[in-house]
Amino acid sequence: MSGVTAAIYGLEGTTLSPEEKAFFRDADPWGFILFARNVDGVRQLARLTMELRDCVGRDAPVLIDQEGGRVARLRPPTWRKAPPAQLFGDLFLRDEEAAIEATWLNHRLLAHELRTVGIDVDCAPVADLRIAGADAIIGDRALGETPEPIIHLGRAAMDGLMAGGVAPIVKHIPGHGRAMADSHLELPVVPEEHGLLSETDFAPFKGLSDAPMAMTAHIVYADIDGDHPATQSAEVIGRIIRGEIGFDGLLMTDDLSMKALTGSFRERGERSLSAGCDMLLHCNGDRAEMAAVAEGAARLDGRRLDRALAAESARARIEDFDPAEAESRLNDLLVPVAG
Repeated sequence: MSGVTAAIYGLEGTTLSPEEKAFFRDADPWGFILFARNVDGVRQLARLTMELRDCVGRDAPVLIDQEGGRVARLRPPTWRKAPPAQLFGDLFLRDEEAAIEATWLNHRLLAHELRTVGIDVDCAPVADLRIAGADAIIGDRALGETPEPIIHLGRAAMDGLMAGGVAPIVKHIPGHGRAMADSHLELPVVPEEHGLLSETDFAPFKGLSDAPMAMTAHIVYADIDGDHPATQSAEVIGRIIRGEIGFDGLLMTDDLSMKALTGSFRERGERSLSAGCDMLLHCNGDRAEMAAVAEGAARLDGRRLDRALAAESARARIEDFDPAEAESRLNDLLVPVAG
């Protein structure tokens, strides 16, 4: 992997243009990310993921946001309608064992659905708290309002994905739930004291610190670093994410094209890598923006390479599985909350 760059890119449509193929071949990103705009059926998607890997000549990770609920790029009628995370959190308050089993089954099914079309990384689970009065961008995507259910259910989600050969990405480290704004649109500032954040927002990530990958939050934590969002803060990444939380897996940025970040795309990437991120994520498929990101993207080497290889290995295990039986059992477990 000596020529591989620390970047993940999106693409424009349902097929690869000659220009995209040439760019991906030359830029040699570690992986790719897909969205609904790239999806037009099972055969098309399976063919597309093969073509993406052919561009770089290796088994590159292919990512997608398939949480369930309102964040799902693969949708009915072709794909199962997976429940939102809150449903599992609600079940946890009634029956912890049932909720853990249901979460595992749901994510094992997600893994089966993704691997069928060549996708082997899911940007899930969300380990952010659901905070009353905060911006709705997290909301029902959260597994709970306190750390305990998020840690138990987040663990089940990760285990279910990895049992099906799909590597999980925990997000948005060190915690997006308290934000009063949507980081897609503007830069949120969280004013709460470090001590409170340690007990609440940061705690689920500490409980899931052995995750193979995590995605940063484009959020300023004013009591820790009032000048930089976590993605570009050496203080937050070094002292909080790597230190206090203890996460030593592959740390990727959230999407560099989100409006929470400023500066040129080369600058956005360089600042993130300089602060301690391992991997740059750019999602919208704009080739001019991707070319700028590529100008500042580092080669994968040293600890970045070690973490990337470890993250790739999380895709390796595929256990025997009966999808129909699993879905039937999942539906039975969810009856108390689905009604």
